[in-house]
This record gives sequence, C-alpha cells and structure tokens, in this order.
Amino acid sequence: MKFTDGYWQHLPGVTVLRPREIADVVVGEESLTVYASTVPLTSRGDTLNKALVTVSFHSPMDDVIGVRIEHHRGGVDRGPAFALTRTPADVKVVEAEDAADGIATFRAGALTARISTRGAWNVEFEADGKVLTSSTARSVGVVTDARGDAYVHEQLGLGVREHVYGLGERFGAFVKNGQSVDIWNEDGGTASEQAYKNVPFYLSDAGYGVFVDHPGRVSFEVGSEAVSRTQFSVAGESLEYYVIHGPTPKDVLRRYTALTGRPAQVPAWSYGLWLSTSFTTQYDEATVMSFVDGMAERGLPLSVFHFDCFWMRAYHWTDFTWDPATFPDPEGLLARLHAKGLKVCVWINPYIAQRSALFDEGRAAGYLVTRADGTVRQTDQWQSGMGLVDFTNPDAVAWYQGYLRHLIAQGVDSFKTDFGERIPTDVVWHDGSDPERMHNHYTHLYNRAVFDVLEAERGEGEAVLFARSATAGGQQFPVHWGGDSESTFVSMAETLRGGLSLASSGFGFWSHDIGGFEGTPDAAVFKRWLAFGLLSSHSRLHGSDSYRVPWAFDEEAVDVARLFTRLKLSLMPYLARLGQDAHTSGVPVMRPMVLEFPDDPGAATVDTQYMLGESLLVAPVFTAEGDVDVYLPDGTWTSLLTGDQVTGPRWVREKHGYLSLPVYVRQDTVLPVGARSDRPDYAWADGVTLRLVELADGHRSVTRVGDASFVVTRDGSAVRVEARGTDAPWSVALAGGPTATADAGQDVVTLTIGT
Repeated sequence: MKFTDGYWQHLPGVTVLRPREIADVVVGEESLTVYASTVPLTSRGDTLNKALVTVSFHSPMDDVIGVRIEHHRGGVDRGPAFALTRTPADVKVVEAEDAADGIATFRAGALTARISTRGAWNVEFEADGKVLTSSTARSVGVVTDARGDAYVHEQLGLGVREHVYGLGERFGAFVKNGQSVDIWNEDGGTASEQAYKNVPFYLSDAGYGVFVDHPGRVSFEVGSEAVSRTQFSVAGESLEYYVIHGPTPKDVLRRYTALTGRPAQVPAWSYGLWLSTSFTTQYDEATVMSFVDGMAERGLPLSVFHFDCFWMRAYHWTDFTWDPATFPDPEGLLARLHAKGLKVCVWINPYIAQRSALFDEGRAAGYLVTRADGTVRQTDQWQSGMGLVDFTNPDAVAWYQGYLRHLIAQGVDSFKTDFGERIPTDVVWHDGSDPERMHNHYTHLYNRAVFDVLEAERGEGEAVLFARSATAGGQQFPVHWGGDSESTFVSMAETLRGGLSLASSGFGFWSHDIGGFEGTPDAAVFKRWLAFGLLSSHSRLHGSDSYRVPWAFDEEAVDVARLFTRLKLSLMPYLARLGQDAHTSGVPVMRPMVLEFPDDPGAATVDTQYMLGESLLVAPVFTAEGDVDVYLPDGTWTSLLTGDQVTGPRWVREKHGYLSLPVYVRQDTVLPVGARSDRPDYAWADGVTLRLVELADGHRSVTRVGDASFVVTRDGSAVRVEARGTDAPWSVALAGGPTATADAGQDVVTLTIGT
C-alpha cells in the first residue's frame, strides 16, 4: 500500500508518525526494547500529547532477529497466527551506555542489529562485518489514512544491484524490484497479478531474507514507493518481521523453513507421471481404462490416475460420493487400477454445495462458516448455494476427515485439494479468528486437515497432496501445483516464473498442468511443455475441457512423453535424494539459477531456466521452432542427452527438436542414474550407474542412493569409487571415457581418466 505522493508529500488525508528521537532503551535478558519519541525532545513538555513508537528486538533462533514495531498495544489479538518453531539462540545484548558511539546492539548468532541511540532513527542489520540492510529515518511509519484507518510500515534498504525474489507463487517478473505486491490469496489464474499462494517472505541476493509475521494482507512495495527500499505494511497498530541471515540464498531458505516448517517427505511413487480425466470432459470407467491401457500399450509409464471434479455428481460438490451413473462400482474400479500398479487421486475442495447431503448435516452441527446473524454464508459462485467448512472448529475438521477416511478405505491414495482462496471476510469463525487474518490462513488449515488424515491412514512418508492454494508454512504439505494456466508458450513461461518464485519462498516441491489448463494446446506447445513438465519435481497431464493423453495430439507427442517420462524415472536415484534434502533442509528440488550461483551476476535475473537440484540445468523451449537461449555459469557443462560440452560463463543459442531440450550436467558432478525407467519406486541402488562428469583433481564426494552411499575420489588421473551399504551390482561411467561394472558384493572400482 502506498502512502506517499512522491518523496516529500503524503497522499491526501494521510498522516505519518515516525521515530525521531530515542527516549529510552530497556535491555532484557534476551531482548532489547527501544522507546522512540515522534518529536524531538527538547524539554519535558515534549513528552506530553505526543505518540511514542515502541520497537523491540528478539530472536527465535540463531541468525534470525525479530523486530516488533508498536503504536497502541491495547487491541485484542484474535488470531490466527503462524506456528513458528523456536530454538535457543546465542543472544548477546549490549546497552547503549556501554558503547561510546551511542549504539545499542542485539546479536543472535552471526547476525547483529545495531541501533543508533543518538540522532536520527537508524538500525543496521550486519553480519560478517557487512551491512545487509537497514531501517533509516524515513523507514518506520505509524500511519492514519483519510478514513481514519491505522497502518504500520517498515522500509528496509536496498543496495546497488540487489535483487528481491519470492513473495509466493507469482507469475509476473521473477525479480520483484519495482513491483507492488499484496499478500492476499485469490483465484485469478496465472495470467494476472493475483496469486493462489501468497507468502509474506522475500529473499534477497544480498545475503538475507525478510519474513513478515502477519497472516492477513501484507502490502509490499519493492523498490516502488521508495526506489531505494522495500516497504511492507499491515493494517493495525503493530508490525512484526524477522530478518534472516544467510549468507547464501540457500542458507536463508534453510533458516526460514526451520522457522516456518519444512516439507514433508513425499512418497517415491508421487514422482512418476500423473494422468487426469481433465475437468469438464466426458468420462466414465470405460474412458478411464482406455486411457490407462492406452498408456501401457504405447510404453508410457504411468504412476497415478487422477479423477477430477465430475467423479462426483454435478451440483453436489463436495459430497465425497461417486457418481453412480458413471462409476457404479468405485471400490472395484479402484482395485482394478491398483492391480495395474497405479495409485489413485481424487479431486476435493472445502466448499459444500447446497444440494450436497453434507450441507444440511454441516449446517445443523455448526460446521459451516456463518455471518454475524448466524446464517450460513452462501454463494452461487462455483457451486449453487455453497457453504464453507469451518476448519477452526475441531469437530468440523473431524467431520470432514471422516468422509476422507471413507474414501481412503475405498482405495484412494491422494487428494487434489483445490480452491481455498475465495475466503470471505464478512463472516464469523468458530474460534473467533479475525476474518481478515483468516482469509490467507484458511488454506493452511484446509490442507493440514487433509494431509493429517492421509498421513494417519497411509503412514508417514506416504501422504501427498496436489494442492493449489497456500501461504507461509504451507510448504509442510506438499505437493503444490501452479493453477490455471493458458495453453500457450507465453503461459508456459509465466508458469515457470511462478514456480521459481514459489521455490524462492520455501516450497520444496512444485508441479503444473502439462500443456496448460485453459483451452487445448496445439501439438507444439504440448510437446515442449511435456519436456518441461517431466523435468519438474512432479508431473501431471491435466486440462480443462480436453483430454491430455499424448496420442490426442500426434504420434510424436507419444514419443516425447515416452522419452522424458523414462528419463525422469531413470533419474530417481538423484531426484529422491533431492526430495530428501528438501525435507531435511528446506532447499527446493527445482531451484532458480541465483540459488545455486549467488555470486554470478549473470544468473541473478534469469527466469527462463532452472537448476534441478545442484547438478542439472534445465532450459525449457518456449518456441515451436526450437530456438532457445541458455545461460551457462562458469565451468564446463555437459549435455545429459548428447554428451556435447560447452564452457561458461556465457549465453548460448541452441535449436532443439521436440525430442530434445537443453539439459546440462554441471562439472564435478557424480550423477546416479537408475537401472529402471518404467516406474519411480524401485530399488534405486540396484544396478545404478554413477556418471562421473568432469571431476576435478582432488575431488571427494559421497553420493547417497537410497540406503547405499558411494564415496568417489580423484587423485590425478586415478578415480576410485567405494560402495557402502549395498550388495547389488553397480556401474561407473566416465563422461566420454570408460565404463566399469561392479559385481554383486564388490565394493571398490577404480578407473583411469584419459583411457
């Protein structure tokens, strides 16, 4: 939200109070509180009839400093609030009286806040002798607008060539500098400034990140209102935020996800190809089986079959009841799909249509969200007369989960948790939550309720969603997909930008509708999107009003689907380890270039390619003709598909047919490639091939493959590979060189480079 008219003036009717002079500093055992007058203090009379701004510093963990700015603190906190994980921090507080330069300091780990206690308001956040960002004389504002509404804002400084990323899954420019962004979940598709997954966290390539601890609307002005600063503001009388030190972007994400939650471990089968009925298409059991059998006949490995909305009857969403006209024997159908080695996903949402049997049931029990007068809040937008499940009511959660348990007992393995963004603010919540704060937070309660029941019924590590909406902390309930994109190359590119932004916001796994959702892609778009989708962490064929089976486009589409599905499945030893790392460290599987190359200025703004883990660079092709520009950072890069090599740093222009795209392996890489390409959930270490790509002299690494590990060392021209934890055969292949196979039980292989 903007409050100023240029640099000197405020918008009409806006008044802003700012800290002008430090009145007092109070040091606690692990906190520091600054009381700042909003006028210069020249006499005792200046303390009368004037506002005081209170700014307190605390720490939830090392290298993270929390800042709370308050005007009036007498309000009632009705919630909800983000659930943050706090661990003991190494905190040191130094009073201003102990510092000759009039500086009070608050340190947490390697991050220090230096607060000036003399002169103009100034706070510097410093690490390793470097100022990361700062709050200066015009940064903090206690605002009253023309209507009398209160806001608080902070502005943190931006440096020269500093770039800001994140703020959730946003489909506009990947670099957020110059943008105005409201954290407010909306169902707006991928072609608008709205977003399904809004996260009040931004990542800077200057060595830090900022998380605003407010679940409602947060307005960001990233180098827009004040071009040298990032402003964030919230309604009310207080604002709390956390500065998170890196120094690298990956370090920032590790700490941010330690604070807000890390992704659950996803099951191995979820990495395989998902095929959907699509949305409004006509389908029944015969249609489903024709798709499944058609995939098998064409050698297209399939892992999950998804039933979209019309597995239920029209006007009945959501009642969790199979449409008897099209699926008269759901248990038998699910058993038949399981017999073919498939998992099953079904579409659900948190809205209850008036015609659903659950509506009267939920209304009578008080499980649906109401207005202040006690009437159920209803709308005809989406489903006729629909109400909204109140997930702040524990009994409503248990009621909803009971229907999910019945579906799981029938054989359902996963749920697509659609919607969760159209959450009204003219309602009363069971637990008394503030409606404005609940608007974004609702999706968190919804996805958690579904994820928890899957985990309870299927077991830890077997629960997986296909979720559309999220906010901070939602990364704990993977997987999330990119929402309603158009079936065009432009939309394919905006989809990728959304995924890169989401990855910059702490989400470890991400997917999208291959070919786009709205409309029907032409064969060129579909085939290019296939390669992109099958080199994403999760892959789904889904659309709106047309089927997405590859043979519906052309025969080459079948070849493309076969090639890249099998390529992905052969990479499962590598992908599974990336997924485990996302679970334990919060570093995403798909990564913006800046995440892997933070010191390379050429990587800072690249948003048409990504790193799949630390070792594979993927550049989707956004043209029918196959022209693509690829940025290769410093080093030697080897094509995974052809073995050709290119040396960076530089841009290269390439041309690719539909059965190809730029997939480069980073130098000094040990890439494990599986022996199977027909399914994702196999014994990854059995018959694995370790591709050794341009290993540096002195290289030493440990590569985990399932329960096994391989220690690889290079000394001069000699390469030694030692296997641990496996009795199965395995192989080693030097890029452009010899291959050696270890028999079952053999634990050491040596090769010579150059032979």
